[in-house]
Amino acid sequence: MDQTELGELLFSAQGRLSRTPFLVAAVILLAIALVERALPSVLHWLTGWVVYPALFYVGACVLSKRLHDRGRSGWLAALVLFALVIVWPLPRTFLDFPFSLVVLWATVELGAMGSEQGANRYGPNPLRPAFA
Repeated sequence: MDQTELGELLFSAQGRLSRTPFLVAAVILLAIALVERALPSVLHWLTGWVVYPALFYVGACVLSKRLHDRGRSGWLAALVLFALVIVWPLPRTFLDFPFSLVVLWATVELGAMGSEQGANRYGPNPLRPAFA
């Protein structure tokens, strides 16, 4: 993967993204969030102002492309990210239950299910691009 492809993966919400690159990006983003959360409280508070907005933006881009690949609107990424923020790192109250369901739905929909067959309104299938 060259620098252009990496930049496209992390900083653009356009197009489609197949399951494997999505899962790799998701694991990396979650690992960064876990490492940042494990920092001592003062350092966590200081670095969180930079790390979390960056993770939120990159997460929105990656989620949007994966949602596009499943034929869904990228705006659903806002709901998924909001639910993830509410239940992170673990649900604490019964009121977190609906948000946990959203995270569970996103995990199954985006992490377990394959690409929508053929081209859709967001572009060609990333696994089987159309030949020119």
